[in-house]
Amino acid sequence: MDLFPAETSQLPKKHRFRSLKLVNVDMDQILEENPYGADYGRLDNGLFYYVRRNSKPKMRAALALAVKAGSVLEEEEERGVAHIVEHLAFSATKNYTNHDIVKFLESIGAEFGACQNAVTSADETVYELLVPVDKPELLSRAISVLAEFSTEIRVSKEDLEKERGAVMEEYRGSRNASGRMQDAHWMLMMEGSKYAERLPIGLEKVIRSASPDTVREFYTKWYHLHNMAVVAVGDFSDTKSVVELIKTHFGPKFSRSEPPELPIFEVPSHEEPRFSCFVESESAGSAVMISYKMPVDELKTVKDYRDMLTEYMFLYALNQRFFKLSRRNDPPYFSCSAAADALVCPLKTCIMTSACKEKGTLDALESMLLEVARVRLHGFSEREICIVRALMMAEIESAYLERDQMQSTNLRDEYLQHFLRGEPVVGIEYEAQLQKTILPQISAVEVSNYAEKLQTSCSCVIKTVEPWASATVDDLKSVVRKINMLEQEQHITPWNEENIPEEIVNVKPTPGQVINQFEYSNIGATELVLSNGMRVCYKCTDFLDDQILFTGFSYGGLSEIPESDYFSCSMGSTIAGEIGVFGYRPPMLMDMLAGKRVEVSTKLGAYMRSFSGDCSPADLETALQLVYQLFTTTLTPGEEDVKIVMQMAEEAVRAQERDPYTAFSDRVKEINYGNSYFFRPIKLGELQKVDPLKACEYFNKCFKDPSSFTVAIVGNLDPAVAVPLILQYLGGIPMPPQPMLHYSRDDLQGLPFTFPTSIIREVVRSPMVEAQCSVQLSFPVVLKNGSLVEEVHSVGFLSKLLETKILQVLRFKHGQIYSAGVSVFLGGNRPSRTSDIRGDISINFSCDPGSSSKLVDLALDEILRLQEEGPLDEDVSTVLELEQRAHENGLQENYYWLERILRSYQSRIYTGDIGASFEIQDEGRCKVRELLAPSSARSTLQRILPYPCKKQYTAVILMPQTSRFQLLRSLFRSTTRPSYSRDAKIIATIAGLTVLGVSFWRYSRSTLRS
Repeated sequence: MDLFPAETSQLPKKHRFRSLKLVNVDMDQILEENPYGADYGRLDNGLFYYVRRNSKPKMRAALALAVKAGSVLEEEEERGVAHIVEHLAFSATKNYTNHDIVKFLESIGAEFGACQNAVTSADETVYELLVPVDKPELLSRAISVLAEFSTEIRVSKEDLEKERGAVMEEYRGSRNASGRMQDAHWMLMMEGSKYAERLPIGLEKVIRSASPDTVREFYTKWYHLHNMAVVAVGDFSDTKSVVELIKTHFGPKFSRSEPPELPIFEVPSHEEPRFSCFVESESAGSAVMISYKMPVDELKTVKDYRDMLTEYMFLYALNQRFFKLSRRNDPPYFSCSAAADALVCPLKTCIMTSACKEKGTLDALESMLLEVARVRLHGFSEREICIVRALMMAEIESAYLERDQMQSTNLRDEYLQHFLRGEPVVGIEYEAQLQKTILPQISAVEVSNYAEKLQTSCSCVIKTVEPWASATVDDLKSVVRKINMLEQEQHITPWNEENIPEEIVNVKPTPGQVINQFEYSNIGATELVLSNGMRVCYKCTDFLDDQILFTGFSYGGLSEIPESDYFSCSMGSTIAGEIGVFGYRPPMLMDMLAGKRVEVSTKLGAYMRSFSGDCSPADLETALQLVYQLFTTTLTPGEEDVKIVMQMAEEAVRAQERDPYTAFSDRVKEINYGNSYFFRPIKLGELQKVDPLKACEYFNKCFKDPSSFTVAIVGNLDPAVAVPLILQYLGGIPMPPQPMLHYSRDDLQGLPFTFPTSIIREVVRSPMVEAQCSVQLSFPVVLKNGSLVEEVHSVGFLSKLLETKILQVLRFKHGQIYSAGVSVFLGGNRPSRTSDIRGDISINFSCDPGSSSKLVDLALDEILRLQEEGPLDEDVSTVLELEQRAHENGLQENYYWLERILRSYQSRIYTGDIGASFEIQDEGRCKVRELLAPSSARSTLQRILPYPCKKQYTAVILMPQTSRFQLLRSLFRSTTRPSYSRDAKIIATIAGLTVLGVSFWRYSRSTLRS
């Protein structure tokens, strides 16, 4: 793989876009119906296929099977069956059983969830795979798996019973505050249509009791090859051989009946707006949603494409105004945005959503409606449209430059939309020509006219969400009448624009000099030591033509802050971000950066403070100017700035207090970390003591002294262009009069916490609208100094082994969970070259409240079995394959190389030579891979985790809070039964009462991934 760019500079490639010829457009011209770049056709049995060669990522293929069958096709007794079929596909087919498909795909490096997944929506079901193709038989077998899904999913009683638990857990997980709010809004939007009662998760009674015959009947009727397409995009030698594989595996398949006619379910329009005031006691805050329903637009001609661009420009311009309003004094909302998308086949919606302060929904609604009315009366200004045009031109320019480097998954998704929605795929070259030609022709008047579609008389749905009732439907109607009256009487003033500075840096700094330069051939990187002490390491790559990433870090973070100042200083980034860390307030900077692809952010961590950026090579100077501004700007908090930040923080804290999972996570941290202030979430009382001046003073100090910073830059940069910019804007950062926040990594303070030395099992009971249950099982980890590189790699391998095995046992064997995750925290000790590494490994899953304790025991049993017997050879092989495939993919990504270079600097073995540090880490990974076997895995599990694992752990379980009445009743009933059943009966009673209070028509989500 060539990791270095060609000898040409960036200018020719950039110039190629700017010299791209305009096209003579005929608005009536029909866009090409056949998908660009694909070998496209149809088999005799009716199946469509799309095949395309694409080399990113190398030796990988993105596959999909799309079925035009979703939950809207279900009858009443089938509600949820479309989603059940999707689950059963990975469970058992004609030639696979007991989730053998999952095991096979993982054995070749296709991780469950990330690389093998499926999605069920109201209108379709799509199965997706991302598989290696470096061996010919892998692609053939992966395509054969999709072929099994098309006609040979097995629906036996045993298969169905085993999968019900996972589907039920997905159902239960969706019954949280977010799910309930989505439910209510969907019902309001789809009222009068079958879609209103046909969301994929279905009904609990159907999930629990649907018979194999019912599921089989739906599958046989609607999974018809005429309504399916297979998509294959990947690093193939040629497309013809892939088409032959599709014919081999799909050609003999046949559907048992004539293709069913796919019905169209209309969603009625309405002139009178619909209103809803939704009260959700667990909501994350107050919000307003305004939706305008409209038929899905056809995209057949150049005019249709132009209309689509006009809509995009309108949404961009409106969002710019919303953002600026959110940053004014006493804003009507904390955030607000508008977007448009197709919800279901016949229906599209433009939805505006805002998050606002408590009891602020009416002000937010008024402001949102007022801004749309202002556009109708006065339109957008030419300057606003110029900014939007520049933003969109920058986006299509970036896409054009990287047209040969698109991810196969992205191209696969384009072909899926071609099949499912009839969206044309014309190729990025032609799209770039179209946009370059059309965008300058679209006037501010045309963009502004789109606001006519957003009238409250145009199938409008207005909804507020609050933790407790303050607004009423009559209040909402009154706001609508008020804005309509103001618009009719033309009493709405034009938009007031600010003056925008032309330059980010008014006086360019004097460039610094290179004091030392080092070449590291094993990384392909160059290190510069600048005259102001800053160390810069850059690596040139050709992975993406329009991407440069960078991160700068310095030791010394929040672990050095005394407890009395901790909460104030931890708010530094938040308060500084509101004021403007680059010398300009965020709304002004947004306009200054229009047409540029550049982002820079800051972070205050436990042991380090850092800044990170992502930019186009053409905008590297702008990105480095922002870094220069970061170091040379002194922030002083203004009263209004602080007021907005503190209001947002207070709302966030109140939302956490309403969230049942907050009490759970708080207690987990309290148990595992000894109630350490560093891990304790901020409370309202502590928030009120935050000193904004101290927060800004600390933030100013964090980014003031360049001599303590190391910067890594990775991407498509030309050293001849980049190095002078580095010297000017990084080397030009002035040194402070005195060294500031200079810390040695060996002298840093470790985080103040102590993991329990014994077993702690605890149930956290929290008030809930609907019963939820979450489990966290944690073990302390101490890695001894001396072989830390290998030990850290071993933890990575073993965490993936634990995740794989826990999922196999709890989901695939017992059918009791939907998913499981393993997280690793190794930041307990300072990153010293002499200290041990301290932290924990945690296993997380959600489940039925009544099964939680049993599942904790099953997880412990499996971990103990692994410690005593070791994993199977196939388990080790799967983990090694998953890691190797992830590593291979990473080698083709700038993010991966940036992370590896940063790790080389931050490694405890680093002594000034990142090449040596990088090599030692690479050797450590290879050594662990070479030695990993069932016996070594067993001994490593014994060494890294407490052994036996049952002697030291914490298990915290979130359960619904039991009312006194329920508790007394359950205790009374339990006196006639054996004592061991008491907790289970209490839980069952709570769950039963909760189910009774749920409306029968609720759905979970408009789209479900399994």
